[in-house]
Amino acid sequence: MHFSPPFPFRKRFRFALALALALLGAGTQSAHAQKVVMQGFWWDYWNSNYPNGWANYLADLAPRLKGMGVDAVWIPPTIKNGNQGDGYSPFDNYDLGDKWQKGFLATRMGTKDELLRAVAVLHANGIEVVQDIVLNHNDGAGSSSGAGGPDPAAWEDYTTSKYKNFRYVSYAKPVTDESAADYLSRSGRFAKNWQNFNPNPGNNSTSGDWNAPFFGPDISYYTGSYGQSSNATYNPTQASDYMRTGNRNWLIWYKKQVGFDGVRLDAVKHFPDFASEDFLYNLQSNAGWASGGATMYAVGEWVGSSSQMDGWVANVNNRSGTFDFSLRNGLYQVVSQGGSFDIGTLPTYQQGTRVVNIGGTYVHRTVPFVNNHDTMRPTTDANGNYTGWNTGSELAPHIDPFDPRLSAVYAAALAMDGSPMLYFEDVFNVGNTSKRFSNSPKSTTDLPTRDDLVNLVWCHQNLHFKDGAYKVRWQSADHLVIERSTKALIGINDNFTTWQNSTVSCDFAPGTVLKDYSGANGTATVTVSGSQTVAINTPPCNGTAAGGRRGYSVWAPTNAVTGYTRPALATTQEWELADDLGDSDSRSLMQGGALPAASTAYRTAGRIYGAANKSVTYTLFPVDATRSLTVAVLNSAGTVVSSQTGTGTLTGTYTPTAEGWYTLKAKNASAANPSQGAFVKVTYTAPTVVTGAMTGRRDAAVLANTQDVPTAEVSIYPNPTASDRIDLTIQANREQAATVQLHDLTGRLVHTETVRLYNGANELRLGVKRTLPGGLYQLTVPEFHVSQKVALY
Repeated sequence: MHFSPPFPFRKRFRFALALALALLGAGTQSAHAQKVVMQGFWWDYWNSNYPNGWANYLADLAPRLKGMGVDAVWIPPTIKNGNQGDGYSPFDNYDLGDKWQKGFLATRMGTKDELLRAVAVLHANGIEVVQDIVLNHNDGAGSSSGAGGPDPAAWEDYTTSKYKNFRYVSYAKPVTDESAADYLSRSGRFAKNWQNFNPNPGNNSTSGDWNAPFFGPDISYYTGSYGQSSNATYNPTQASDYMRTGNRNWLIWYKKQVGFDGVRLDAVKHFPDFASEDFLYNLQSNAGWASGGATMYAVGEWVGSSSQMDGWVANVNNRSGTFDFSLRNGLYQVVSQGGSFDIGTLPTYQQGTRVVNIGGTYVHRTVPFVNNHDTMRPTTDANGNYTGWNTGSELAPHIDPFDPRLSAVYAAALAMDGSPMLYFEDVFNVGNTSKRFSNSPKSTTDLPTRDDLVNLVWCHQNLHFKDGAYKVRWQSADHLVIERSTKALIGINDNFTTWQNSTVSCDFAPGTVLKDYSGANGTATVTVSGSQTVAINTPPCNGTAAGGRRGYSVWAPTNAVTGYTRPALATTQEWELADDLGDSDSRSLMQGGALPAASTAYRTAGRIYGAANKSVTYTLFPVDATRSLTVAVLNSAGTVVSSQTGTGTLTGTYTPTAEGWYTLKAKNASAANPSQGAFVKVTYTAPTVVTGAMTGRRDAAVLANTQDVPTAEVSIYPNPTASDRIDLTIQANREQAATVQLHDLTGRLVHTETVRLYNGANELRLGVKRTLPGGLYQLTVPEFHVSQKVALY
């Protein structure tokens, strides 16, 4: 029960607070450039119909998201990890699922072709793409077995076992085997050595948020953090500020290649603010045609107080906002206190830096949110139904999407300043349908939505909340009323059983007739009085209101102009043809490579998925403008359907007559030409719905024989490993629930946990709750007949 001072004091306090906030809001100008963003995944996202093909899943989901009014989708990290995990263990920056390395091609998102298609399909549905980017660490040094990863000369960080040699395959140097010698000779772009990670001669520290190796080798962005490997054969010299320069160049390449529209920066408190500001500036203003502009959507993940978040925003020159963890703390208390929280105080939880004036445009930088993949870690049964919560892995306590106050806290998040973020598991019910891992994203039966949240997004978009100034109109223990000036009045009620009715001031003209667009009040209307007051009636959270609405109401003029829609967006993507990019291995996409000397053989830049009867514009930019080159578009049958030949920049257009894949290729037009690099850029429109199935890739043997005996191989990496940080990869031949057990040499079970393994590589970190004594242990996965030793130190 919350403390309740005597009523007269409470009344005076709330009146004063409301007046102060109202006056504050009255000086706030109408703000624009905000977006409703859907997080398009959960922590261990997977669908058996799209194995290692989540990009295809999102492409199939896109028309439903468009129908909801979603402006942008936040997608997970898309570069190659050391395994086919969730993306937060980045290995090769320049591998987007197009190179054969680490023993596989596709990432959890899919192949590079599938990733680029998903971006284009989302764009065709009017939906922007927000790319998740990890910049504080790298993981998985070494071949698929870890060979070649350690550098014996590396300074000890007592966490990574000196696995700090990062070498990558390329078109000129594909994989030959998984030996250390082969790995250490690979010549792909952006190789990294131990001096690029903390500790090193330029920064001899492993303490503090900017230096500690919390998640893997910790990137050092200081100017003196450069050097050479002591044991690699491909060992180019490095220059000062190597990692900041390298990641800056990669990010510009990444934005051009993928064509994403905004960024979510992971764990920004774990690397220097000056690096964040550098990267954001270059993505916004120094990426050539791909520059996102000063108002580009950007959000950093800083888990901390309002003042800490505001400090980071200031340090990056307002180029990005943050997730409002301070407001989220208040939203959590609304739910966890079961109605006893004083909801009138909720506006005081918001972070300070929320709206920024950029060249006369008021940009909503802060991101209010209810849940995300780090705050919500359910445990599930084999069908994906919730059985409990892995609270030890949550950055902040979860809000159960089945809680009756979920709608109320989402109403607050959408009403307050900011670009609100919707979480996949909140909007879509995957918690009790037995379809978490097997739903069709096209099916409203397989993948049902929570209607209150869909309605709230509709109200936010169609009533244009963020075009109206933010004003707090009423604050009491159970009722909060927020006005978006002359757009809507949003009532929020956290009481489970009792309606709340409050007469509030507003900016609507006297005589304006308002109705509740939530539907909770049925067809009832209210009229603004001559003194510009109006009665706001908001239902309780028990679902007894009309339409089953819980805890919110949205009042706006009966004649409000609705019909929010976003126009289709074209997609522009650019490939670079160079020998240190791409891969010539037959198991790869075989894209990349410079145009070969003394040859007119084509090099494949990449593929697009174009809509029928929509124009494609393609351009080749040569490195040497004096040589005659050819750029061509080929259809799925391999027939050239359009081409341009000549010197300098070449531009052509083509209009496909049929939906499908089209390949971009380039070559020397004369066998007398030397080798050279080139860039191929294309602007096109994808279909809004892809014809046919997009099932990703799966081992044909598994599809043909579902009765295969379950088998798996386990790699513990590194081994010996830390006793409180046991990372392993299980390469399984089928999807199945499994039990990972750890026994000491006396046979005593010291740890067990249930996991769901998928066909392919599964990255796991055992949730060991206490430090185990050093020594040998036996790790077993009985369902997959696995048993092997692991050494802990």
